[in-house]
Amino acid sequence: MAGLVVGGVTITHPERPVFGDGGPTKGEVAAYYDAVGRWLLPELRDRPLSLVRCPQGSTGPCFFQKHHADTLGAHVHPVTLEEKGGDDAEYIYVDDVRGVLELVQMNTLEFHPWGARADAPDKPDRMIFDLDPAKGVEWKAVVAGARAIRDRLSEVGLESFVRSSGGKGLHVVAPFRRGPSWEKVKAFCEGVADALVAEKPKLYIAEASKAKREGLIFIDWLRNTRGATSVTGWSLRARPGAPVAMPLAWDEIARLKSGGAFDLTKALKRAKTLEHDPWEGIGTLKQVLP
Repeated sequence: MAGLVVGGVTITHPERPVFGDGGPTKGEVAAYYDAVGRWLLPELRDRPLSLVRCPQGSTGPCFFQKHHADTLGAHVHPVTLEEKGGDDAEYIYVDDVRGVLELVQMNTLEFHPWGARADAPDKPDRMIFDLDPAKGVEWKAVVAGARAIRDRLSEVGLESFVRSSGGKGLHVVAPFRRGPSWEKVKAFCEGVADALVAEKPKLYIAEASKAKREGLIFIDWLRNTRGATSVTGWSLRARPGAPVAMPLAWDEIARLKSGGAFDLTKALKRAKTLEHDPWEGIGTLKQVLP
């Protein structure tokens, strides 16, 4: 089949299955990102990105990419950032759907932005808590955990937002006026996680030890460091069934059955019928990190 033009970008091999036999094709993945672009972009644009690229589809080898290359497309932009060792490197950001589609053409399935913007990478403006339940933990416990984090943040004046992860759990995200250091943000998030563990040690764990996680919900606060990323809302996940990380209203999470409740088809349907962004206002809140 000849290339398929989606949003002004030529997608080669659009007929190729990306999620195994019978699953969405590369052309359908491109059409999906084009269709949900208005909902996807606010959380994604102008932030350094890590990509999950799967040249042979999600069933083949996939890899993370964070460095820019000219081959990625004309609308995929470089931003020079200092790395841990002190050297400079060119990272990736996009500011429109065309850039997203150029990355899809290069077999990108997942988009993971920083919690800071490309113009001020050392001034974070978002924090995230990833609730990752061990096998056998009931969904209602994950919902309760997300609400507990929301309530903790609310106590110190921070409004927060929730999304399904496209995996097993939920993400709680809170914006704040940029300015505090990564160290301060990380320390704050660790404090929130540790407080929840101290309150309910038989339900939560805040250390990344798989051996100790059995029967518990891991509150992953470790993504709140410079260079760490987390999957963005409306991003596909490179997993069986083409699940999607979905921004939600707080009253929606109890009605789900898992963090992978939305797949590409359901997400497309939601995008077409959604009247208001469930995360409306996240970009304009004037709240400050305590």
